[in-house]
Amino acid sequence: MSLSGAALSLCAALPAALAGFGLLLAPWRPWSTRERLETAGAVPHADLSEITALIPARNEAALLPRSLAALTAQGRDLRVVVIDDQSEDGTAQIARRFPGVEVIAGTPLPAGWSGKLWALEQGLRTVRTPRVLLLDADIELAPGLLARLLERQRRHHLQLVSLMADLRRTSFWDKLLLPAFVYYFKLLYPFALSNAPRFKSIAAAAGGCVLVETEALRAIGAFASLRDALIDDCTLARRIKRAGMRTWIGLSRGAVSLRPYGTLRAIHDMVARSAFTQLGYSTPLLLLVTAIFAGVYWAPLGLLATSAGWLAALSLAALALGYVPTLRYYGLAPGWALLLPLTATLYLAMTWSSALRYFRGVRSQWKGRRYEAAA
Repeated sequence: MSLSGAALSLCAALPAALAGFGLLLAPWRPWSTRERLETAGAVPHADLSEITALIPARNEAALLPRSLAALTAQGRDLRVVVIDDQSEDGTAQIARRFPGVEVIAGTPLPAGWSGKLWALEQGLRTVRTPRVLLLDADIELAPGLLARLLERQRRHHLQLVSLMADLRRTSFWDKLLLPAFVYYFKLLYPFALSNAPRFKSIAAAAGGCVLVETEALRAIGAFASLRDALIDDCTLARRIKRAGMRTWIGLSRGAVSLRPYGTLRAIHDMVARSAFTQLGYSTPLLLLVTAIFAGVYWAPLGLLATSAGWLAALSLAALALGYVPTLRYYGLAPGWALLLPLTATLYLAMTWSSALRYFRGVRSQWKGRRYEAAA
């Protein structure tokens, strides 16, 4: 290879090197799993009388029995409200089987609202406690986890705390893609920066399990202020943080999503419903992300047999090394990190699928509802 060819190869390998080693050396440690909350030290039969749990549920009859059984066993005097969001599978009947669980029959979705936020808005009208737990119908909490979450909120004077649920991994596609879903979320919203009060513009929450002060929620206009947000959890955290209040997000193996994925199609539908929303429906940003993925993941693979192969190999190794802590946290072998270029390519394809859906006039679709793109 000529000198100029060698120089070009070296330049082509640089973006991946900068990305891989930059992530490893970033002071906020986006690859780390140190922000976490588990059930160790939980108080059994804790007093939870200051919390109302709101569970929006649309056609969740298959998952509610486990999630409600776990929730109602968390402690004493917890108020639980299930908002039946126009279900057709007996969701309300299942919820009423649990003593003390209140069921609200949700009204039809008004224009300009997302289904989940409209259900939560109806549930919030009944809340008289100082704290609200926003819990997805598919989230099963380990014994004592809610008490630990309440303890963290009190001890650190936080207005909002949330946990990234452990997604079930029962198939090859689950293991390939779901830990990476958490990994990329942490890259987009670094937990250390999201949890730091001084970074007002960086805030994150995981909508499956959120404990928030009722007064803080109402101070920002409650769910009406977010009514059309598809990434409602991070929007909520950002509004609260910008209002001068404090938020915290962490991982947990004690909050488990019961939602079965198992197939590439199911994971695609979950990601594509909001991937382009994450980019602000911006075509230039989509093209930029594509170029970044090409430079970070594809270029090193193509350069392995060139004079810059050593740098390409080091770059890929650094990227894989940054992914290993997430894999280990979820009990997977580090070898899955070697497939990160494939994983990244699939996520990029799902983002393009989300964008193409938007260009066809569909902003998002989920649980039988279509949200139209703006004209």
